[in-house]
Amino acid sequence: MRYLVFFIWHRLPKIFLIPLLPLSLIYFITILIRKYFLTYILSRYTSPINLIIVGNLNIGGSGKTPFTLWLANCLYAKEKKIGIISSGYKSNVTIPKQIKSTSKANEVGDEALLLHSKTEAVVVSSDNRVNSTKFLDDKNLDYIIHDDGLQHYQLNRNYEFIITKYKSSSNKLLLPCGPLREPKFFHPNATFVFSNYHGEAYPGFYTKLSQIKSPYDSQVYLPNDSRFSKSYLLTAIADDTNLKEELRGYHADIICSSFIDHHQFILSDIPDTAEPILVTEKDFTKLKEFKVKNIYILEQSLVPNDKLTKIIENFR
Repeated sequence: MRYLVFFIWHRLPKIFLIPLLPLSLIYFITILIRKYFLTYILSRYTSPINLIIVGNLNIGGSGKTPFTLWLANCLYAKEKKIGIISSGYKSNVTIPKQIKSTSKANEVGDEALLLHSKTEAVVVSSDNRVNSTKFLDDKNLDYIIHDDGLQHYQLNRNYEFIITKYKSSSNKLLLPCGPLREPKFFHPNATFVFSNYHGEAYPGFYTKLSQIKSPYDSQVYLPNDSRFSKSYLLTAIADDTNLKEELRGYHADIICSSFIDHHQFILSDIPDTAEPILVTEKDFTKLKEFKVKNIYILEQSLVPNDKLTKIIENFR
């Protein structure tokens, strides 16, 4: 389904989108009324803690969670106490739950588990971001980061970071004519950050494979290690295109199996093979319960440019 939508938005001539324009107009009026209502009519919650919102305008993956991980660790290195809030998407969570090492993906969400495992932050998951924020208000924190919280206007915020893939789309139209959830002018005070970006003109970053790790004996390998020359890539992330390209730059014989973002794996989804099965850190939070011994974790590092680094350095 996602490939069909991608084809319609990015491959078909724009003239074929004309019949959808009235729907995009209705969508725009709807979100405009919603934003006005939530911003100016209903009372918005203001936390006593500095609130940082990380989000994107487009449908699909843009690098929000890797950025949130990096940001939390940067602030922690500045001796700040950090809380992170996740929506627990495609999990059973309702009331705010603080993530522990024993938490499970179906209970709190795969991204919440990843955020907990890769930072020193207090991570909370629930389907209500206001309640999650209140849950953290008495934790003596310096910052609360909302991963993927841009459209939650019930919350006042001190900072907004909007992550956009660099040169990812020539279609700048609103849903359903294009991939935009909201127009850019909805967020006049936001800091726009490019992901998959190797330049220096704008704040941005890119991610790269740093190592491949066995979760069972903690042995680590370089991405070009010959043991992975024939292997399987199993993913359930929003966009695995760059990851596939990077892996195939090291190993030509990679067989890929892609599921929709946040897919809850079952045993039959895992390739029946003795060859290495490569998975992302986020996906391993759901796959670890199967205890498949030939699974290896692809660990990625985020590389910020100077403009982005300086923005975070100015945080007090």
